[in-house]
Amino acid sequence: MTDDVLRRAADEAVAPEQASSRLKSRIYSGLVAAAQDAGPLRTLSESKADGEKLCVFEHAVAALPSTGLQSRNPCVVCHARLLAERVERAPIYWPGCPYARFCGH
Repeated sequence: MTDDVLRRAADEAVAPEQASSRLKSRIYSGLVAAAQDAGPLRTLSESKADGEKLCVFEHAVAALPSTGLQSRNPCVVCHARLLAERVERAPIYWPGCPYARFCGH
């Protein structure tokens, strides 16, 4: 009897859905904000030196001499973040942008 119940349950099981790009973007933004609230983030220059991909705006900030500015999250003011959090599969194509990865680009 138990085998029959389990077989029927397996037959009726629905494949899990993947989280939406909007949800992934909002979660990522929240995690980065929480990390920044806990203390300074790793500088963009350090991230770049460790092989992390930076978007075009992060490259510009990384070129600045200010370590304090490099330890902040430039995505807070980026239009790609706003678009990704509000539009499913937003048309974001910046190389190195985490929001572009969430949107499948």
